[in-house]
Amino acid sequence: MTETADAKIIGQATGGGEPAVTVERRGHVLLIGLNRPEKYNAFNLELIEQLGRAYYLLENDPEIRCGVLFGHGKHFTGGLDLEEVGPRVEEGVLDYTKPGLRDPWRKGDTWTTPLVMAVHGWVMTLAIELLLAADIRIAASDAKFSQMEINRGIYAFGGATIRLPRDAGWGNAMRWLLTGEPYDAAEALRIGLVQEVVEPGKQLERAIEIAEYISEKAGPLGVKTTLESAHRARIEGEQAAFDRLEPDMSALLHTEDGHEGMTSFIERREARFTGK
Repeated sequence: MTETADAKIIGQATGGGEPAVTVERRGHVLLIGLNRPEKYNAFNLELIEQLGRAYYLLENDPEIRCGVLFGHGKHFTGGLDLEEVGPRVEEGVLDYTKPGLRDPWRKGDTWTTPLVMAVHGWVMTLAIELLLAADIRIAASDAKFSQMEINRGIYAFGGATIRLPRDAGWGNAMRWLLTGEPYDAAEALRIGLVQEVVEPGKQLERAIEIAEYISEKAGPLGVKTTLESAHRARIEGEQAAFDRLEPDMSALLHTEDGHEGMTSFIERREARFTGK
């Protein structure tokens, strides 16, 4: 993975040197990599801020149509660096309202750019909450998951208490949230935490394949409207989302992409979308 101009910008934002988060553009896909392999990608303050900057780029760059989050090295992440980050959490100063940042755990606001996530090795604590906040999730068969905050006298504060019961069902969620015990990729697939399990070493390739399909085959405006609708239902309630279905569809049909989609269907060819 080569370092790009974006990766240098994000790294220099917190003091320069080797970035804690790498960023690479591949066509309309943004590859975001956790880059503290010598620390098993443990989340310190630098990594958290740089990831917030990468997510801001993902959501605000009009040329990006899909993102992929992965981890460099042997493990996706060993979890939170409690020694460094714990006191900041206790003080309540993890602030994503600063300019140029978005909350990677997507606890608020509407998102319009899809994110595919690829995990391997250790997938600990807040990594599971990143998965729950992503849109499509791929795991290597060697991945080991654990929501072990409960074993440290704290709890999962990145959204797992809300999203895991929703995605996995109450009993499945409480089984792992209340014990902190590790589980494997097969169990993650069974409870819906991930959508696919692949051979070790293939997870990033598969995630990129899905992201490129979305960015090349799906209409960008349709993708954005789809995510907006789903997030609206999550934040404002189902009725608010239902009320926007027909107006949003009408708006899409009046775009260049909407016209191209209808024309390509009639002419029995692949659509060529421009995002306009």
